[in-house]
Amino acid sequence: MVRRWRWLVVLLSAAVLVALPTVSGLLHPQLAGPMPAALLLERIDGTATTPYSGYASATGGLALPPSGQWESVVRMLRGTTRMRVWFRSARDWRVDSVTATGEVGQHRTAVGLWTWDYEHNRATLETGGPGEDPAVRLPAAADLLPPALAHRLLSGARPSEVSSLASRWVAGREAQGLRLRPSDPRSTIGRVDVWADRASGIPLQVEVVAAAGGVGAPVMVADFTDFSTRTPTARETAFAPAAAVRVSGRSRPDLVAMVSRFADASGPVVLAGLPRNLAVAGSSGVPVYGRGVTELVAVPLWPEQAVGLRRELSRAPGTTSTAGGLALSVGPVGLLLTAPDEDADAWLLTGTVTPATMATAAEELRRAGR
Repeated sequence: MVRRWRWLVVLLSAAVLVALPTVSGLLHPQLAGPMPAALLLERIDGTATTPYSGYASATGGLALPPSGQWESVVRMLRGTTRMRVWFRSARDWRVDSVTATGEVGQHRTAVGLWTWDYEHNRATLETGGPGEDPAVRLPAAADLLPPALAHRLLSGARPSEVSSLASRWVAGREAQGLRLRPSDPRSTIGRVDVWADRASGIPLQVEVVAAAGGVGAPVMVADFTDFSTRTPTARETAFAPAAAVRVSGRSRPDLVAMVSRFADASGPVVLAGLPRNLAVAGSSGVPVYGRGVTELVAVPLWPEQAVGLRRELSRAPGTTSTAGGLALSVGPVGLLLTAPDEDADAWLLTGTVTPATMATAAEELRRAGR
C-alpha cells in the first residue's frame, strides 16, 4: 500500500510539472506584439510628468578608480544603487537610495532640494534659480531611475534611429521595447534599449551598451522591481528636518555651476561639427553640444583650477597624454583636459563622443582662445 501511494505521489508531481506552463500562462497572459517604434518613442516622451512610485535598482559597469570627494558618484557608476521613489511631478518627488554604508534621501520641494543623510544625521537644502535645476551637474541617484535615464538618453532621438523590441515582463507589468541606435558615428554609445509600461508609457527598464562592437555587457542597467502608477501623496514626498538634525543650506553647489560662475570663457556656436544645444543650456552657462547620446560638454576653467585638476588627472589610472591635453576614457564616457597654453583658456571636455571628436574640439577651442 505504501509503495502504491509513492507511485501516486510521483504521478501527481509529474502532472504538476507538465501543467506549469499553463499555470504560468495564467499568471502572465500572452504578451502583445511590439508597438511601432516611433509611436512608442512619442509615448515615452509624453510621460516626463506622469506620477509613479516603486522600487528600482541601477547597476553601473564603468571601471572608475576611487576618487576621494567624488567617491559617492564613483560608487553609483560602478556599483549597484537601490532606490525607493515617489514621483508626483518634476518639482515634487522623493528618492531614497540605499548603499552598503547607509541611506540617503532626496526630497524635491518648492523651496529646493533637500538631501537627508541618515547615517550622519545631516540635512542639506540646495537652492538655485527661481524654480530651476542646473542643467549640467554631477549625477545623483535620482538620475539613475529608469524614467529619468530613458528620458535623458532618448532626448533628441529621431524616428529613423529607433526600432521595436519584443515585449517582456518587468516588475510584473507588460513592457514594450524600443532600441535606439545613434546614427552619428561620433557617438560612443552603441545602443540604448528601453522597455516601457504598456499601460502608462513610463520606462521600466533601461540598458546602455557602449559602441565598441555593440555586443558587450551593458555599462548601465536600470529597472524597477516593483512599480505603481498610483499618485503619491504630498505627505510621502514632503520633508521637515527633526529638531536634532544638523541642517545646512547652500546655493547650487554643483561643480560645473561654480566653475562657470567664475570662468570668463564662452563656447562657440558649433564645436567639432556639433551645434550648441540651447535646449539644455539652462542657467549654468556651460556650453553643451550635440544631442541625446552624442553629446559634448565644454567646461571653462580658470588657470589655477586647471592646474589642480591637471595634477589630479595625471595620477588617475588610464590617463594618457595627447597633443590636445590629458585624456581619459571610461567605457563610453570620455574626458579631456586641454594642454597648458598661456595664450588660451583651459577647458575640461567630457561627454559621449569619440576621442578624435574631443581632440578636434580641443584644437578649435585653443585657436579661438588665441
